[in-house]
Amino acid sequence: MAIRERIAALALAGAALTSLAAGSAPQSGAEDERALVRITQVDTSRFPRVTVYVSVTDAEGEPLAVDTESIALQENGQVMVIDEVRAMGEAEPLNTMLVIDVSGSMNLVGKLPAAQEAARAYVVQMRDGDQAGVIVFNTQVRVVQPLTADRQALTEAIDSLEAGDDTALYDGVAAAIRALEQAHGRRAILVLSDGMDNSSQVTPEQALAGIGPAGLSISTIGLGDPARAPGEWAGLDVDALRQLAERAGGSYSAVSEAEALRALYVRLGRELQSEFVLSYTSLSGLRDGVTRSLSVSLAEAAAPPAAQAEYNPGGLVPEVPQPAPWPVFLGALGILAALVAIPMAVPALTQRIYRPDKRAKATGAPGRIRLQEPREPRVRLK
Repeated sequence: MAIRERIAALALAGAALTSLAAGSAPQSGAEDERALVRITQVDTSRFPRVTVYVSVTDAEGEPLAVDTESIALQENGQVMVIDEVRAMGEAEPLNTMLVIDVSGSMNLVGKLPAAQEAARAYVVQMRDGDQAGVIVFNTQVRVVQPLTADRQALTEAIDSLEAGDDTALYDGVAAAIRALEQAHGRRAILVLSDGMDNSSQVTPEQALAGIGPAGLSISTIGLGDPARAPGEWAGLDVDALRQLAERAGGSYSAVSEAEALRALYVRLGRELQSEFVLSYTSLSGLRDGVTRSLSVSLAEAAAPPAAQAEYNPGGLVPEVPQPAPWPVFLGALGILAALVAIPMAVPALTQRIYRPDKRAKATGAPGRIRLQEPREPRVRLK
């Protein structure tokens, strides 16, 4: 049954390609059904102002043109007033960390040269002002090139890569998150791996915990084919790579050929550069540590399903809507000072009660100290 379904799917895909080649335009409804809306990053660093990055693509990941008036956003089920909608080209630069697996298996069947060519293609299509960096991992993590807009420096860093040893995937992800801490605006991580993590010192949860209030997205790329024998393009932990991407607003893709890998990097670059940036002010404007839900949808006929995400504004000590008046604050401060002073006063008071008379000490007379006379020992005779 599975084989028949695959044959049917291939037949439908072939028919669609034939139709496009013949010049017949797809119906509007079909195009909308293929659309995919994703929330890729939520920036709460200026909370209660929230910035949401949204990707709208077709089923192949190619960006789609969208009427910005049709974009609707809800927080906790309540419609928000969007203060500003911008395209990424009109907003801030894109900051990308290219995280590349250089474990020993990348030396097989030309994997490392394919990864280098794909990374170089990504650098070529960077816009003016965009920045990228290169981090590699095997048993160790190394920042080959910090974040920069210098394409030549990035290309030289990519050309210098060599492969060997085992795989510490999540250590590489954690390092990339740290490397983007000071970057502003859109921040993205592209992770390429051909194997399964076997050397990381951190768990996926620990790695993702490093994402700060500015947020970021992580897209993962599996270089290989799990259906093939070991020693070829195989050994992928598909579930781990997919879950990592889904938990961080990114996408998962798998390729098994060098040319497909290059095309994927270029497409991911176009997708990131074509996102929409929405800004609004949260009605729940307190950093109270309470998680909020977000929903972004297209308010038009036959629109794709809404994108869902959550964010937490942070705040270990909950904020309050109105600060207390000064008299109340000073009164509470006085009570606190008294509670601190009482334990300090008790030892001083105890010393004054039991120390010798100061006047007697000044005149040379013995102090008034009462000595207890020794008692005779009690001996019980039988």
